[in-house]
Amino acid sequence: MPFIKHPDPAAYEGWLMYHSVGLFPGQQAAVEAALSSFAASWYAPSQRRWEEGLAARQRVLAQWGRLINAAPEHVFAAENVTEAFARFVTSLGRRLSGRKVLIAADCFPSLHFLLSHLAGRMGFTLYTVPLDAEQGWVEDEAYLDAWDDSVALAVITWVTSTASKRANLERLVDHARHRGSLVAVDITQGVGVLEFDATALGVDFAAATTLKWLCGAPGAGLAYLSPALLDGDIKPDIVGWFSQPDPFNWDLSQFSLAREARRFDTGTPSLLPFVASEPGLDWRLSGAAGGLRDRNLRLCHALMTVLENKGFRLCSPREDHRRGGSVMAEVPTHLEPGPLPAQLEDAGLFTDVRGRVMRFSPGVLTHDSVIDRLEHALPG
Repeated sequence: MPFIKHPDPAAYEGWLMYHSVGLFPGQQAAVEAALSSFAASWYAPSQRRWEEGLAARQRVLAQWGRLINAAPEHVFAAENVTEAFARFVTSLGRRLSGRKVLIAADCFPSLHFLLSHLAGRMGFTLYTVPLDAEQGWVEDEAYLDAWDDSVALAVITWVTSTASKRANLERLVDHARHRGSLVAVDITQGVGVLEFDATALGVDFAAATTLKWLCGAPGAGLAYLSPALLDGDIKPDIVGWFSQPDPFNWDLSQFSLAREARRFDTGTPSLLPFVASEPGLDWRLSGAAGGLRDRNLRLCHALMTVLENKGFRLCSPREDHRRGGSVMAEVPTHLEPGPLPAQLEDAGLFTDVRGRVMRFSPGVLTHDSVIDRLEHALPG
């Protein structure tokens, strides 16, 4: 199947979906080149076909470590965020038995599905802090009120996918230390547009995907484990040949776990999603990404003004320090939300809906003209 012809860069000027898929200048050509190079090496008549793909995967992990200020030995790869969380949570075993795992109702649903499934098998109680019906998100105060000494693990969504509400991680991690709880953070909707320092924060676990603001491909999940946990007795529930210090050990009597986070690898690793995601992380860590947050904030402020003038109720916090990179707004009751994304796409504007909530996330390719175009194309 041939590659799609490169579209005119102007086609991306109305891209407001960095909460779903991230784009950067020259992305398609860069990814095509990376995949072409991989194909040339993989199908060459050589015994070295694994080298390029494994090297790309390792470079992505190194980039991930740089981005979140984590040492290479403290990061590992998965297929997605849910899988990364599953590997972490199941490794905790008796630490969770008879205790609570805390999560907020505005988490990404997949994580709630996972934890609900594991609760009975692992013997913990999953407590879900309910939404504030008026605001549409869970305030940090409500989460803290539910967080007592019985909580073994607190699962925190740094930036929510339905309101772009941003948690105060410093405050929450400090509370964890006083309660003796572990902290696991889903940073998918924030990392790349906001700064995240795993070491300075002292979180126990964090995970994201290369999608969204990291401008990668689906199938590449990235995770972090704290040195304290790795130096303890934490062991994965599922292992494979890549969990070993030397993945190429074939002696059945000599299996042992790698000391570093790579012990959470399993069998033959996935390569293509990491090959395709490396250009995005390269771009994000380059000087070309400078000023991204300032641009994002300026456009978010303008978007909020347009949406309110059109009668859309904001579903995101107004304060910049309490909001991620997106603006969410509720469609007025006299409008049907379903057809709106297609109507806006006809005007060259790309967004989506979740129920009655429309999501807008401006990034590096989003042109200033989206504000006037949205003013004209969005019904009020």
